[in-house]
Amino acid sequence: MPELPEVETTRRGIAPHLLGREIAGLVVRQPNLRWPIAHELAAQLPGRVIERVSRRAKYLLLGIADGDVLVHLGMSGSLRVVDAAAAPGAHDHVDLTMRGGSVLRFHDPRRFGSWLWQARGTLHPLLAHLGPEPLDGTFDDDHLWRASRGRSASVKSFLMDQRIVVGVGNIYAAEALFQAGIHPARAAGRVSRERYRALTAAVRAVLASAIERGGTTLRDYVNAVGEPGYFELELSAYGRAGEPCKRCITPLRHAVIGQRASVYCPRCQR
Repeated sequence: MPELPEVETTRRGIAPHLLGREIAGLVVRQPNLRWPIAHELAAQLPGRVIERVSRRAKYLLLGIADGDVLVHLGMSGSLRVVDAAAAPGAHDHVDLTMRGGSVLRFHDPRRFGSWLWQARGTLHPLLAHLGPEPLDGTFDDDHLWRASRGRSASVKSFLMDQRIVVGVGNIYAAEALFQAGIHPARAAGRVSRERYRALTAAVRAVLASAIERGGTTLRDYVNAVGEPGYFELELSAYGRAGEPCKRCITPLRHAVIGQRASVYCPRCQR
């Protein structure tokens, strides 16, 4: 599933092609995504100007005067800006067409993505209970430490809880915990404030590096111009079970934590 760096990379890729552009129409070839695309959406958008292209957690928000279109990439979705003359493929389910010919095309083989509407002045229920963004000032070690007190769940599951902090999925949680030297199965409530300080810095560093390199190459993920991400070349833990630790050459171990595959170094992570 595309995670925060992939979504942010997509946002940065499509924004220059959309900002200030007038919407000509919305072409929906397959309305039955994770949630059906409302018929009203296609009637509401023509003639409106895109004023902002932002991101909240893993949602892209395409803002017009009276609200936002919320786009989620789901498990296999991607957005590309293409020429209006480009023929759609089998899994190109939605086109947002612009005056002048370009098209924002949504490709989603598994159909777990979504196109939803958020009226101006309201907050969609999917966004209502999200935690802070990991790359802004509201996310820090004090926030993590306070939220973790009394928690017996693993620190990895805690870090992946979208109510605690958004956008830290399985790949980036594994990498941040490796960088911070924290065992992913350790109870969140038993991690010290000092170690949360290291984890906060690691989360920021891992996500910033992944965004800079265009995200991580997953089976279905490509960025806004159809290229894969390259952060996987730098992965230290995720997907490397049995391989030597890049720090101490101890073989990395695999475990299932919170029903998710986890890889860690038994020597470096405590």
